[in-house]
Amino acid sequence: MTTLADAPPAARDRRLSRPVAFAAIAAIFVTFAAASAAPSPLYVVYQHLWGFSASTLTVVFAVYVVGLIGSLLMLGALSDHIGRRPVLAAAIGLEAVSLVLFLTAGDVGVLLTARFLQGIATGAAMTTLGAALVDLNPAHAPGRAGLVNSLAPVAGLAIGALGCGVLVQYAPSPTHFVWALLLAAMVLAAVVVAGIPETSARRPGAAASLAPRLGVPAWLRADLLALVPIIVASWAIGGLYLSLGPSVAAGVFGLSNHLVGGLVVTLLCGTGAVSSYALRNVPAKRVLALAGSLLTLGALVSVTGLELGSAVLAAAGTVISGVGFGASALATFGTLAVLAAPHERGELFAVALVISYVAFSVPAVIAGFAATSAGLHDTALVYGLVVAALGAVALVAQRRRRPVG
Repeated sequence: MTTLADAPPAARDRRLSRPVAFAAIAAIFVTFAAASAAPSPLYVVYQHLWGFSASTLTVVFAVYVVGLIGSLLMLGALSDHIGRRPVLAAAIGLEAVSLVLFLTAGDVGVLLTARFLQGIATGAAMTTLGAALVDLNPAHAPGRAGLVNSLAPVAGLAIGALGCGVLVQYAPSPTHFVWALLLAAMVLAAVVVAGIPETSARRPGAAASLAPRLGVPAWLRADLLALVPIIVASWAIGGLYLSLGPSVAAGVFGLSNHLVGGLVVTLLCGTGAVSSYALRNVPAKRVLALAGSLLTLGALVSVTGLELGSAVLAAAGTVISGVGFGASALATFGTLAVLAAPHERGELFAVALVISYVAFSVPAVIAGFAATSAGLHDTALVYGLVVAALGAVALVAQRRRRPVG
């Protein structure tokens, strides 16, 4: 077994310091999340160019999630066995391939392939990046990895959606320029990964870890199960905004500007990122209760705005939901970050992300197909009410769970 300590002195000297590596991993995490959100403002453009239905758009969304969840199930624990760097390098390579396909896409078939490969790459990267952050967490700030693990996905989604919205509205070649920028970012990420220290020693069982499974050590199951309701509530609303948010803005409120389409996602995710940081020193139990309350309230305010035709009221509801979304991410991933031993981190983060993305995708896919027959307005209305109910269930669950911090 070879670790960094066994490497020649010259090789060790070329590695980034742990603080720099921590910052670099966080930046790569944000980049992956941003790339995953970039298609959201572009879906309306692709629909206009290629004339496909809302159902087809939903299939494009769904194949990404299929790839991502499959990757989480099969590759989630791989970095615990072969190391963080090899898995990250492979994920970045596959992401680059998907970005080249996005860049050259001329029909729905290529778009579907690109989105599927992006899902696989994102699933492999996120579990490994999350585990690497915990491995590199500075001793003087024990909660920093949990904070970054909660901030990076929602901040990346906000940056990706808003940045893509700006580029689609104002930059030349809207279906090409954003992918070229993200491809350059992935090339830079590959260079950075080559210089980070390996934080997970190789151990046997890599092949066996590829068998699809959701494994959680017995002593962690109660804590994880107690977090499931709030994870489901928060990521379900995230799925609505990333899949149908820009379409609802254009089709229901008549806001056809592509920047507004990106802003819809950013209102939710950007508020979530700011909230995660602002609440970082609040005890987890209080943050989780706040998350359940605000997810319920935000969904109800958004539904009221939708019913009254008020974009301002709907936006206010989105901001309230965003605070709940960020609070949920902070408390759940912050809790998980301190629960697992080093050799359990990749797999535990994979399980948590599978739960998150099932909640993120399944309701959104159902809503996408429903929008074709029932219309965007009625579909968004029902979806909002369901999310409000999920938030209430999560709130009750948190009142009954034992404290974790």
